[in-house]
Amino acid sequence: MNQENKPNRLINEKSPYLLQHAYNPVEWYAWGEEAFKKAKAEDRPIFLSVGYSTCYWCHVMEREIFENEKMAELMNKYFVSIKVDREERPDVDRVYMTALQAMTGSGGWPMSMFLTPELKPFYGATYIPPNSKYGMPGFEDLINEINNAWKTRRVEIENSGNTIIKHISQFTAQKSESKSLNEEIFKKGIDQFRGGFDEEYGGFGSAPKFPRPAGLNFLMRMYSSYSDEDVLKMVIRTLLQMARGGIYDHLGGGFHRYSVDRFWIVPHFEKMLYDQAQLTSNYLDAYQLTKEKYFADTARDVLNYVEGNLAHTEGGFYSAEDAESALDSSKPDEKEEGAFYVWEKSEIDRLLGEKNSEIFCFYYGIGKRGNAPAGSDPHNVFINKNILHQAYSLSDTSDKFNVTADETDKILKESKKILFEAREKRPRPHLDDKILTSWNGLMISAFAKAYNILGDEKYIEIAKKSADFILKNLFKNKILLHRFRDGEARYDGTLEDYAFFIQALVDLYEACFDEKYLEKSAELTKLMIDYFYDNENGGFFDTSDKDKSILLRTKEDYDSAEPTGNSIAIMDLLRLSQLTENKDYYDKAIESLQLFSGKMSEQPYATPQMLCALDFSLNKPKQIIVAGKRDEKTVQEMIREVHNHYIPNKILIFAETGKENKLIPFLSSIIKASDKTTVYVCENYACKLPVHGTKDLMKQLTER
Repeated sequence: MNQENKPNRLINEKSPYLLQHAYNPVEWYAWGEEAFKKAKAEDRPIFLSVGYSTCYWCHVMEREIFENEKMAELMNKYFVSIKVDREERPDVDRVYMTALQAMTGSGGWPMSMFLTPELKPFYGATYIPPNSKYGMPGFEDLINEINNAWKTRRVEIENSGNTIIKHISQFTAQKSESKSLNEEIFKKGIDQFRGGFDEEYGGFGSAPKFPRPAGLNFLMRMYSSYSDEDVLKMVIRTLLQMARGGIYDHLGGGFHRYSVDRFWIVPHFEKMLYDQAQLTSNYLDAYQLTKEKYFADTARDVLNYVEGNLAHTEGGFYSAEDAESALDSSKPDEKEEGAFYVWEKSEIDRLLGEKNSEIFCFYYGIGKRGNAPAGSDPHNVFINKNILHQAYSLSDTSDKFNVTADETDKILKESKKILFEAREKRPRPHLDDKILTSWNGLMISAFAKAYNILGDEKYIEIAKKSADFILKNLFKNKILLHRFRDGEARYDGTLEDYAFFIQALVDLYEACFDEKYLEKSAELTKLMIDYFYDNENGGFFDTSDKDKSILLRTKEDYDSAEPTGNSIAIMDLLRLSQLTENKDYYDKAIESLQLFSGKMSEQPYATPQMLCALDFSLNKPKQIIVAGKRDEKTVQEMIREVHNHYIPNKILIFAETGKENKLIPFLSSIIKASDKTTVYVCENYACKLPVHGTKDLMKQLTER
């Protein structure tokens, strides 16, 4: 960022990404009427650039193109240039990413789109280099060519824009053939995951490797249903390899975005809130299934990272930390990807001393020439540099150096502490400190689950504080807003905001049994149905119909790095229908599952989180009701016993003696007055014999 330039209009925005471009010589506009009117008045095409503040290639394109005076002069002459933060405006991003994928067969960020003044796309790409390379035209040549075409082949361009919009509109509106929803879909899904599984290094497919928490959610459910050890093996192998690899920050906790190699060693270094949330949940589920302490410890480390680095003091969580940072605090603009995280061996030797460094470097795979696998170092950032990853086990290390395992473990922990403190003196990566309702919903759910499974009171307090922050600052006039930053809440929420936050509120209720969270979940569910539900065909649109600049209302059905809004919204309806006996919720959930039945049947690998909702609908969820006095020791023991078991298809209710619950009407017909703490395990509101002790409860919970 060259602040010697005069700031452009983005200086008035709140988005960290837009503010990063506020001193570009490009005359940027934010997405909105001012830009649209200018394009129409001056009959100029629009250049739309979409990215996010922790995107490495977005930074590269800014340095190469948008800070270049010559390039900026041409852009200002030919186009109205609009900059969009995809995390702040997922509705805008989704429309043009759909268009880009239709044009090119792929997508990514930065996204570079050229639009007519009516906002219709006619040409698109991702990163565009300044000069022709990678088989791509250079940016200067491209914009000159587009300007010439706009002047000489205008009708052709407008027809192209109309055709693209018509094509993707028809595609997104197309209903797939309805299929029967049964357990055969699950078996096909398992087979598709098995077909892509990397037996040696875990994960699915080859490089680059992305964590895909939704897929692991599905597989753990399937193991619970079918007891297939090979299914559990895919999950455990993947989680172990990720936590041992360089994609995991072994000093500070937290997961990086993805691995550029098959081995999980070299990450793309940004840390995203949604990854921390979902992976925490994965590791907690794995701990429930296996009772292996390693998974619980990994979850704790991730939560500690989030609490220490991504938590707002008043509640809520920030979005991300950048992949790149400055090598030297005196030169803040000279940045490299991974600079904060990588190490030269000589630096480790100096900090730890010869003996401890030798042990540490063996365990974490540190070498004089660096440890990036061949072919994974496109920017030369890892020459003679090392990424910490667990190369050997504790026993291998203790055997090699003839030191006890306890002493080896002590040396490694002390060494990590020394290196962490040294690393803290380096220039930190940029923090994207906007608070997004959707991602906060995922993180609140993770903290609530951590409290249930690990029992640390701190986690439930963090979850409640963050949910209360969202309710106070981002729920205004019956509208859930999407983004909060620097005191400003803005942009109507999308389906993901409602669905993910409703899920968080239900999870929070099942963790602390404060009925206000259940009441708010019911209120928001009604609004979610009003704003997004398609009463004609079923399913939820990703956006409401309020913003007319959004040309398409899509229904996303691919569970990628984040689950789709539809997958979580359907599960919300199913869970709340069980909690509140609301038949309309259930009917809408089933109608929506039927809408997506074709995709689930043909490509279950693409819809793993939706398959989790299908699993909930096809199997009889357990309704577990704990009745008694809130502070009784036996009540707490019974609740802990429930959380000792992996039971994905359940709802958990606390019925306080002598207190009526208006939201859960069936309680009064089930629960009788009793002086004893009592637990009822029910299916379809028909209950087994009430139990009063943890042994009898465990027996009922484990019965199939």
